[in-house]
Amino acid sequence: MASGNSLVTFGPLDNEPPSSNFATIDTRNSQPCLDFDAATDESAVFSAVLPRHYGGGGVTVRIYWAATSATSGSVRWQAAFERQASGGDDIDSDSFATANSAGGTADGTSGKLTYTDITFTDGAQMDSLAVGERFRLKVNRDADGTSGTDDATGDAELLAVELIET
Repeated sequence: MASGNSLVTFGPLDNEPPSSNFATIDTRNSQPCLDFDAATDESAVFSAVLPRHYGGGGVTVRIYWAATSATSGSVRWQAAFERQASGGDDIDSDSFATANSAGGTADGTSGKLTYTDITFTDGAQMDSLAVGERFRLKVNRDADGTSGTDDATGDAELLAVELIET
């Protein structure tokens, strides 16, 4: 598959929320979104199978989001993969790889989308995920800014997540 092609997409209704500190479902103009708080780190989890046409060059996790009210400031996003290979880790506990992160600046008009890309190299950054294996992807707003600046006020509304071949 060519670099830049979409591998998997997730919408807000695909979320499998963790047991605590989860993003909450909401709507904006009747469109589902996940609200990530500005004061507390919150997460969403998505499951899929890595498509067989993945070429092994790494992926970019693109987060499509808008600010509920902010018209300036940065939102810090994190993403982490959890490989669920046959005979691998017990799925009764989480085993996400170390998260990668990136920041995106809120648009000057509340409600306009911002795309934030988080890149992963093939291998350990993707929890050694292989073609045809099931995985989970955890997306987190790093509201306390441990991985970079997050100073946008109000919720960040996630509208979609896309895995893109790099």
